Amino acid sequence: MLGYIWQYVCTSFLRYWVKWLFRHLTGKCELQRICSGHKPGATRTTKAALETSKDNLEQCVNQIMKEKNVKPQNDPLFKGSLHICLLQITGYSSLFISVEDLRKEVFSSENPEHEAMLLKLWDLLMPTVKLESRITKQWGDIGFQGDDPKTDFRGMGMLGLINLVFFSENYTEEARQVLSHANHPKLGYSYAIVGINLTEMAYSLLKSGALKPHFYNTVLGTPELRHFHQLYCYLAYEFDKFWVAEEPESIMLFNQYREKFHNIVKTHLQDPDVSLALMVHSKNKPK
Repeated sequence: MLGYIWQYVCTSFLRYWVKWLFRHLTGKCELQRICSGHKPGATRTTKAALETSKDNLEQCVNQIMKEKNVKPQNDPLFKGSLHICLLQITGYSSLFISVEDLRKEVFSSENPEHEAMLLKLWDLLMPTVKLESRITKQWGDIGFQGDDPKTDFRGMGMLGLINLVFFSENYTEEARQVLSHANHPKLGYSYAIVGINLTEMAYSLLKSGALKPHFYNTVLGTPELRHFHQLYCYLAYEFDKFWVAEEPESIMLFNQYREKFHNIVKTHLQDPDVSLALMVHSKNKPK
């Protein structure tokens, strides 16, 4: 036990003097060296590793500069770089709160907005087929389990439906292509159910912090809900490619292949330069 304590003391002592030495050799504090020595994105923001409140961001930046004795005239780019790092860090936390709120929002047939969104999903995916009634076996054509889709949203709430609609509305051609693969007689799978499952995957990755490198690299500032929905689109499109390429023998093996795909995504997220962006050329692709 004493050995561990001594090792900790020596390491802390050495780190202090190394920081002191670099400060005097470069004339810059550690934060300045991080901001000037790393390109914008995950590497810079992760190394900055600062915790603050979004409400007093400007005050926090000024306080840090004051405490670190950073003169704006000596390092004019530092304040802007630090501000972006703090926006990304606090923004990630805010994004999770917004996503969690949608996940907790229960789909209600009594809510006209919820109903309109569900019917919009059908119209986007099946433009030439009229829905016979609100409760019908036709919902199975786009991958719901029963006659009333509302029962399938229990796990992910409105988040699951919003993701499905976002993909179908902003990447309509790709969504219909994925649906056609899902309805394949041999390699098919339940489009909507798998989509909700992928929403759960995106949610768990966000909650664990695994998506930080992706958002730090793709959003120069505060990530918003639309950025999360775009991440879902990537997962939906890439999972379909993965599934078709793997040619599973049966839909009963879904969990096995889902976990394999999940591990592939987590491996990508270990790359500090990762960007899980859907690279397609849809006419209605969101900007």
